[in-house]
Amino acid sequence: MSDPRQQTEPQQEPPGTLGAMHRRPDHGEDSYRGAGRLAGKKAVITGGDSGIGRAVAIAFAREGADVLISYLSEHEDARETGKLVEDEGRQAVLVAGDVGDPEVCRTVVDRAVEEFGRIDVLVNNAAYQMTHETIEEVTDEEWQHTFDVNITAMFRLVQAALPHVGEKASIINTSSINYDSPRPTLLPYATTKGAIANFTAGLAQMLGERGIRVNGVAPGPIWTPLIPSTMPPEAVEKFGKNTPLGRPGEPKEVAPAYVLLASDEASYISGAIIPVTGGKPIL
Repeated sequence: MSDPRQQTEPQQEPPGTLGAMHRRPDHGEDSYRGAGRLAGKKAVITGGDSGIGRAVAIAFAREGADVLISYLSEHEDARETGKLVEDEGRQAVLVAGDVGDPEVCRTVVDRAVEEFGRIDVLVNNAAYQMTHETIEEVTDEEWQHTFDVNITAMFRLVQAALPHVGEKASIINTSSINYDSPRPTLLPYATTKGAIANFTAGLAQMLGERGIRVNGVAPGPIWTPLIPSTMPPEAVEKFGKNTPLGRPGEPKEVAPAYVLLASDEASYISGAIIPVTGGKPIL
């Protein structure tokens, strides 16, 4: 059998699926060990079918949380993630739909409240990106869609969820190293990630008096289905090799940051952005 690490990764249609990948990401399926840090918590994770979202769902379940997994249309990947959550004796709720649609945002929150009664942790992780060499290649529709999915959905989800969260709740937004070091070929995506960092900082101040913490995680190059579905083959081949650690990260290497921020151990952490970048600095 050939080594998947030596095969050229097939180009996929966005947002990509795990089943089409030669080298599957490591979400911590066989390695993450929980310690009850999120016992009894109810969590919502957008983009939870694969990649960072799946790794966070696994980690949250093994730490004792029930999880709603919001995803676009990758039904098989989402079902696999749901089973991994249920294998830990936790409840998994799957909700399909594009969070760029305001009605889907409301549905995600409504289902969480219907199934769980409340929301303790909201992880805004869903994202869209495409690679372009020139700004002329970016259509008005793509620019608007990128903003709708990456940042406007966060606003809508937070606004809908607030009546159902209490003190000690945690909101965690996925930003990116691109908020500090924007990659020009990912201009719409990188621009939204800068907006997410500012949204996180402002919202933390706005919600502090309610006892609600708001933080972000800024991943560097993490190996997920989004990469071979949104980047040209030559970029995929070099992906992550320019980091000080010399490789892309695995989703399981990002999940512990979310666990910390979701846990009561982070009770005085709000307005922070945690970089997980393989050594590339964020200033």
